[in-house]
Amino acid sequence: MGEVIYPRSPKALLGGIAHLGRLIDKIRLRHAGHIQDYNYLTVGFDKYLLDLLTLKGEDLERRVLQGGADDDIVQWVKSRVPDLSDEAIQQWNHRIFTSGPQDDATRRRFQGRLNDVATKRGIAVEALPAVATWADVIELDEGRL
Repeated sequence: MGEVIYPRSPKALLGGIAHLGRLIDKIRLRHAGHIQDYNYLTVGFDKYLLDLLTLKGEDLERRVLQGGADDDIVQWVKSRVPDLSDEAIQQWNHRIFTSGPQDDATRRRFQGRLNDVATKRGIAVEALPAVATWADVIELDEGRL
């Protein structure tokens, strides 16, 4: 089995927007056959970002697959969302950087993700670095923490 290729961090800013680069990477990697199990465009941060940008996932996907550099795609996105304020982007970025589980159901899901990471690494969950946000769980799962 080949080396696993992960999309960039959800914390990476592209065009000033957290998670946008990751979503673009997911589209590219998925269509290149490098990732099969990512559910993107319809759940989690992907869906919330598309909602913020008022874009349809299939439209973004189509644009990404047309090719071009990240900056070209950012320009396309921003041309479709001219009323996206700096304040809305700052609030979005804050959400990505700080969002953690807020209720019992999401705490159980969060703990389940940590258990999965520990199992993949062959260690006890207590041996993992302490994390409190969803973005950090992604970083941990993909080996950046």
